[in-house]
Amino acid sequence: MPSQRSTTRSRAVLTIPMVILVVGALGVILLGQTPPSDPGEGQEARGESSYTPVVIDSRNFQEAVERMSAEKDAIMDAHSEFLEGRYDLSDRPKSDATMSGGKPVQEGVRVQLPDGVGSWEELGAMSADEIREQGLFPEGFLPLPHPNHAEGGMLFPEQHIDEILEQEGRDLTRFDLDFDLPEHFIPDFPPPIFLTTRPDLGDVSQGEVVTIRNFHDLFEGILNPKQLEGLRLLVTPFPQQQFNATHDRRSLEPHQGVTCFDCHTNGHTNASTHLAGDARPQEFRRRIDTPTLRGMNIQRIFGSQRAMKSVEDFTEFEQRAAYFDGDIVQATKKGVNPLERGSQVHFMGEFQNILGFPPAPKLDPMGYLRPEEATEQELRGEELFHGKAECATCHPPPHFTDNEMHDLQVYRFHEAVDVRGRMAAQEGLTKTFPLRGIRDSPPYFHDGRLLTLADTVEFFNLILELELNEQEKDDLVAYLLTL
Repeated sequence: MPSQRSTTRSRAVLTIPMVILVVGALGVILLGQTPPSDPGEGQEARGESSYTPVVIDSRNFQEAVERMSAEKDAIMDAHSEFLEGRYDLSDRPKSDATMSGGKPVQEGVRVQLPDGVGSWEELGAMSADEIREQGLFPEGFLPLPHPNHAEGGMLFPEQHIDEILEQEGRDLTRFDLDFDLPEHFIPDFPPPIFLTTRPDLGDVSQGEVVTIRNFHDLFEGILNPKQLEGLRLLVTPFPQQQFNATHDRRSLEPHQGVTCFDCHTNGHTNASTHLAGDARPQEFRRRIDTPTLRGMNIQRIFGSQRAMKSVEDFTEFEQRAAYFDGDIVQATKKGVNPLERGSQVHFMGEFQNILGFPPAPKLDPMGYLRPEEATEQELRGEELFHGKAECATCHPPPHFTDNEMHDLQVYRFHEAVDVRGRMAAQEGLTKTFPLRGIRDSPPYFHDGRLLTLADTVEFFNLILELELNEQEKDDLVAYLLTL
């Protein structure tokens, strides 16, 4: 059967977990308002079942392929129109900032201002109640839905699909959906790999995407035997909800599955997306922007709701549940891979825990700018980070995380609303992710709704009511690029 690959595909997600820039203090946001109790017109707070259907008639697989393939272009066109309505998607790289691998960083605020608002300063001067009552919360600050939220599932950027197909002959194309974000808003590909055990080597990836085909040649003599075996497992495909050997899949052919590094490319991220498996019904599930694995050794809470306390717990959970939308019944049906704790999970965790942050030559050992190395603008940004903007309340140096969970109470600014199948209501707690190396990890926030660092600063300036001026916001972005 010919390839179903569409020309509209761009970029990726899963993230199993979730990039959030908490650029401010909770003291500003804990105002005590009562959250909205109504989930939204036409929405139900409770689904019919916690479980997805188990029995799929194999005779209907070809019918499903034909129906979903025929609907694909219309779904992706509607989603593209939605994205263009809330963002400026143009390719506008900064002339003086790149990611660690050399890819330009995108500049400027890309979220569109609401109609009737003349500037971000005008919006920032309004109270949460005024913004909510007048319906002026920017659409780009609302949750970002999956391209087809009712369907969900793992989606990979085209560049990753092409590379894995060439190296392994394993096709990660879905016949029903493509990745949605333009390539210039996602990380370096392939991203560099930095090891805490061998910082002297710099990027040990040698410019390659690490797979089952090349991991041994790249890492033998650098890793110990346990770490090498852990890496082998991280690049070995295992069955997953959309990519498996049953008729309940979204690949044309029976599939070996996906690897940890299909989303966390080279131990970092390629911005693949998925839906978190921790909530029901479907419209309350969060889109995931795949977080980086860099700096795992300094993190203390894991999983979409941070219920796991070690990277080993998280690694074991992933293939038992997260690969299958949190449904243990589907996991059994589709070929769950139960990892053995002592000789597999431990080895995988040991490798993940030596993935280091990229170099930050302007920072001293305590995580502060060296005055002789930094520009005046960067130094002003650092002062704001620790002062008026209150970023360091949740992101203290040297790793720029407090390893805590915080409720940003974004619901204060908008009514509960259905955003293309994603219910935007009270979202609850989100994790403070490290900001070290943050320039390498677009898009931002746990669901990727913020395309640039400028968007992120503007978002927190609004919801934390910081009233930063334009120069202060620019200074803060300049500082974040040094981390």
